[in-house]
Amino acid sequence: MSSRAETRSAGLDSLKLGGAAFLLVGGILAFYYFSGVSTLLRVIALLVISGGAAAIAFQTERGRALWQFISDSRMEVRKVVWPSRQETLQTTLVVVVMVLILGIVLWLFDMILMSILRFLTGQGG
Repeated sequence: MSSRAETRSAGLDSLKLGGAAFLLVGGILAFYYFSGVSTLLRVIALLVISGGAAAIAFQTERGRALWQFISDSRMEVRKVVWPSRQETLQTTLVVVVMVLILGIVLWLFDMILMSILRFLTGQGG
C-alpha cells in the first residue's frame, strides 16, 4: 500500500515539475512572440509566470527540500560574524601589498635567471 502511494506521489511530483517547466518555457516564448507590446508589460508578465512556475515547483518534494535548504542557509548566514569595514580594508591592503611584493620578487628572479641564461649562451653581448 505504501509503495503505491509513493509511486503516485513521485508521478504527481514529476507532473508538477513538467507543468512548471512548460509554463516557464511558454512564458519565455510569449515574451518574444509579443515583441510589439511594451517591454515593461512583457517583463511583468514573465515575472508573474515565473513566480507561478516556481510556486508549482515548490509544491513538489524536491521543491520543499530546496526551500528547506534555502531557509537553513539563511539561518546559517545570520550566525556568521562578518568583519567590520576597517578589518576588511586592512586585510585588502595587506593582500594588495603582498601581491605587489611577490610580483616584484618574481620579476627580479626572472631578470636574474634571464641574465644567467644569456651569459651561458653567449647572447648577452
